[in-house]
Amino acid sequence: MARNDSKRADSKQDEADRYRQAAEDALQQLDWTIGYLHGIRKTDISKALAKNRSYIRRNLMGEAEEPLPAEKTSET
Repeated sequence: MARNDSKRADSKQDEADRYRQAAEDALQQLDWTIGYLHGIRKTDISKALAKNRSYIRRNLMGEAEEPLPAEKTSET
């Protein structure tokens, strides 16, 4: 029985790791999008997305915020 429980726990951990990796990949894509929008002077949209990104990292993923270069400029 203990062996089956261990396999089940490993399987659940593997699944959680896959979801976390997918979320981190999506956040990297969001980082790129924010930078792109900032670069083409769509600063209102990039600021809104940066706030959403910060919320996701802090409240849903439990990670510290990592400010993007676009979040801390004289234009925003």
